[in-house]
Amino acid sequence: MRIMGLDYGTKTVGVAVSDALGLTAQAVETIQRKEENKLRRTLARIEELISQYEVGKIVLGFPKHMNNDIGERAERTLEFKEKLIQRTGLEVIMWDERLTTVEAERTLIESNVRRENRKQYIDKIAAVFILQGYLDSVYNSKKRDEKQGDLLLG
Repeated sequence: MRIMGLDYGTKTVGVAVSDALGLTAQAVETIQRKEENKLRRTLARIEELISQYEVGKIVLGFPKHMNNDIGERAERTLEFKEKLIQRTGLEVIMWDERLTTVEAERTLIESNVRRENRKQYIDKIAAVFILQGYLDSVYNSKKRDEKQGDLLLG
């Protein structure tokens, strides 16, 4: 089962998808949103990608403030989560996305992507960081559980 990572924004939605083993995240695309309050086309495109990549779960970036408060963007993201669940029927996991856009920007700078071209890549790269953070967390959790099991058996 593949997992989809989404970086939801007012103008774009960055999309990433895991490999079949759930170990790595790959950038897929940036969905351009025509109007902030209109989600029909955005959700339809996400559904197409879910079908194309055989996605079984979604990880949605949760834009908390640095002090852990939930602001207007986070509230809108929670509303988007509910729409995703209604449209797709899939589990949607909220994942702390603080600093993923900064990290994506740094990666693009280090890759010598020109400033005027970064905008077209930043959201899908941020989606990769969101999804990879989740995948790494799941992998590390499994490893911890295996170690504890070995200690109990040993």
